[in-house]
Amino acid sequence: MSKILFKRIHTLACLKPQREDLHNVDMLVEGNRISKIGLLDTKSTDADLVVNCETKVVFPGFVNTHHHFYQSLFRNIPAVNNSALFEWLTYLYERWAQIDEEAIYVSTIITLLELLFSGVTTTTDHHYIFPTGCERAIDRQIEAAQAVGMRFHPCRGSMSLSKEKGGLPP
Repeated sequence: MSKILFKRIHTLACLKPQREDLHNVDMLVEGNRISKIGLLDTKSTDADLVVNCETKVVFPGFVNTHHHFYQSLFRNIPAVNNSALFEWLTYLYERWAQIDEEAIYVSTIITLLELLFSGVTTTTDHHYIFPTGCERAIDRQIEAAQAVGMRFHPCRGSMSLSKEKGGLPP
């Protein structure tokens, strides 16, 4: 398990009404958990990495509660770049109907890394596209989250009406 020592944090944002932000403190992270906060001795922490945070503000990880990871593969499609929502959905549903489990895995990796870079440490995906042959779609997302090392709580969405019955998706 890796240990990272964030040394001399300028401001550690606590984000709790009953607790003030902390200044000029150290924080030891072991694995993916904060184990100590205070003035810590570099040698006694046995840290694998020490990060100087004298000019940094450290926030707790953000939580993303709604996403559609597979859509990361369908950005900047010229035909619908400036479309209204339903036109955009109708056009892309035809393409999303063709995705496979590898596309779901890759899009999950892409999205998780983007989220991590923006400060999100816990996420979920409202996954509702299950084309034929994608029986393990959620399993592939879990595998991707494990590979990235991010906290992931998948959920399965659904659509109740197909295009033939008056809905938008095929």
